[in-house]
Amino acid sequence: MMRLAWRYLWSSPLTTALNLLLLTLGLAAVTFVLRASAQVEAGLRRDLAGIDLVVGAKGSPMQIMLAGVFHLDAPTGNIPLATLELLKRQPLVGQVVPLSLGDSFRGFRIVGTTHDYLGLYGAKLGQGTLWAQPMQAVLGAEVARASGMKPGDRFAGSHGLAGGDAHGEHQFEVVGVLADSGSVLDRLVLTDLASVWEVHAEHHDDAHDGHDAHHAEDEAREITLALVRYRSPLGAAMLPRWVNAQQGLQSAAPALETARLMRLVGAGTEVLRGFGIVLLIAAGLSVWVALLHAVRARQGDLAMLRMLGAPARRVAALIALEALLLAALATVLGLAAGHGLVAALEHLLAERQSLRLGPLGLSEAEWLVPLLAGGLALLAAAWPAWRAYRLDVTTLLQAPR
Repeated sequence: MMRLAWRYLWSSPLTTALNLLLLTLGLAAVTFVLRASAQVEAGLRRDLAGIDLVVGAKGSPMQIMLAGVFHLDAPTGNIPLATLELLKRQPLVGQVVPLSLGDSFRGFRIVGTTHDYLGLYGAKLGQGTLWAQPMQAVLGAEVARASGMKPGDRFAGSHGLAGGDAHGEHQFEVVGVLADSGSVLDRLVLTDLASVWEVHAEHHDDAHDGHDAHHAEDEAREITLALVRYRSPLGAAMLPRWVNAQQGLQSAAPALETARLMRLVGAGTEVLRGFGIVLLIAAGLSVWVALLHAVRARQGDLAMLRMLGAPARRVAALIALEALLLAALATVLGLAAGHGLVAALEHLLAERQSLRLGPLGLSEAEWLVPLLAGGLALLAAAWPAWRAYRLDVTTLLQAPR
């Protein structure tokens, strides 16, 4: 039965190839949407790392979240260093992690922070040690691969994220490289807060001298953002409102902003999913027409099978098996194409130093793809198989040739 169904399937190679192409494209589109959506969500959840609130300068909460959590946008500005102590004194705050942004190295963001930032992601060292003093840096795994830097090497950062003027007189020493974690840390250069202040101290030295310069520098010290974790769930209801009431401060709840972002991105995925469904409907109709035509063209063969003792249900099953073989082949090709598209997307995002997709094997949703293909094939084969089942052998044999 299997060999006969396979031979029948390829007895019209052009028709079969067209049906296979339509089914494969539809299943590939559905696979890509299911897999890419799941991996994007996994990557976003991983990079959120339990951060409950991001505090920055007044501006867009979405921009603050993208800059502070995912490092995909420029920050809205700086906030006074004293904001850290202000937040730490709040009884609803469990932990505050400062971030100072502004410079980059070969397109990778240089982040001044504390060792607590590594603890948010459970990061581990692959080589060397963590920074212990200013102008020491730890590279993310992706930064180290792209730059070829290793512990003991030195580099100078550039102003801004677009590769501005280099701070050639301020050289960072690489003291460590983080192990690959698949998180946002892989594409960051981490250093001490004092390193960022030292690199940018020259902007304040021109206006002040001596003791006044040091005093003015202490007063002028700023950070870019503060990552906050609540001490209790009550913080989610009260702390954002309190932060927004402070002069110059703006809060952003990453969970809410990420949900908003996914709703915005979701429109594109819905279009692609709809495109895949349209292709599958077209493929189903094409398979239905092809099988119906095949039953009419093979009436003599099917009648001979009945004469040789094949029951009607076996003849009908032959038609269904032909459709299922086509669906199985399209499923393999569609899954492979969908996975290939996701791999290409991940490579493109890595090249642009953007969001990394979360690791994912065969997701639960992907198991729907072979079920969808099989169901569509059986639906398309139902009427042709019924026609084959109802064939009147006596009439066919008596029909004039």
